[in-house]
Amino acid sequence: MIDLEVEYNNRARVPENPTLIAGWARDAKGYREACPGWRVIPYGVGARHTIDFFPAGNDGPIVVFIHGGYWQALDSSFFSHLAAGLNAHGVSVALPSYDLCPNVSVGDIIEQMRSAVRELAKIGRRLVISGHSAGGHLAACMLATEWRALDAALPSDLVVAVYSISGLFDLGPLVPTSVNAPLHLNDQSARDVSPLFWPMPSHGSLDAVVGGNESSEYFRQSQAIVDAWGAAIPTRYEAISGANHFTVIAGMADPQSAMTLRLKQLAQR
Repeated sequence: MIDLEVEYNNRARVPENPTLIAGWARDAKGYREACPGWRVIPYGVGARHTIDFFPAGNDGPIVVFIHGGYWQALDSSFFSHLAAGLNAHGVSVALPSYDLCPNVSVGDIIEQMRSAVRELAKIGRRLVISGHSAGGHLAACMLATEWRALDAALPSDLVVAVYSISGLFDLGPLVPTSVNAPLHLNDQSARDVSPLFWPMPSHGSLDAVVGGNESSEYFRQSQAIVDAWGAAIPTRYEAISGANHFTVIAGMADPQSAMTLRLKQLAQR
């Protein structure tokens, strides 16, 4: 029998996580200081309803990065440096923050990310949405959203691709774990916010990548969404050798990494 607590408790699986997260904060601060042209775009009235926007020369799609933290920790300021790889190729990057559980629900956060996407749509460019962990879940939710149903002025293909990094697409297994303490999910509410069980997207593409040193449940989650949505859209699964749940995003800061080059390809396709 699978021990779901062991499978999903990433901080316990990677005990050096405080050092890694402190490194994110340091590198992110350094990148903001090196990029005087970045700006904050509000998408709502809350203090966390903001998007850090790092523009670059290309006028093609914007790459959005939605941070992780199990919907209960962190904000965009920890991840500014992840714009470096794509900015070096002339691709603009947007990093939204959102309110955290238990102050809001996972469903509320999905709606906040929809509001952020609608705000970015005002720039007039299509979006490639990436995200890590909980952010990978939120990115998939954006691809599965019918934008014309929310606003007839929006293009149906507003989100042209998703690149989910160690994402979660079926939240049911989290219900009996400690992760769920601030989420307050039950079996039904977890299913309601799980894009694996939503109507499949009618357009775009999905890459689901996962660190090669992560738990079997993370492999299963990414393979499950690739298999399910592959009946409707192009999908791709990849395990990144040697990466754990916290180091798997490092490639986005490197202009020559396979991760950055794939995101560039998606943004220029």
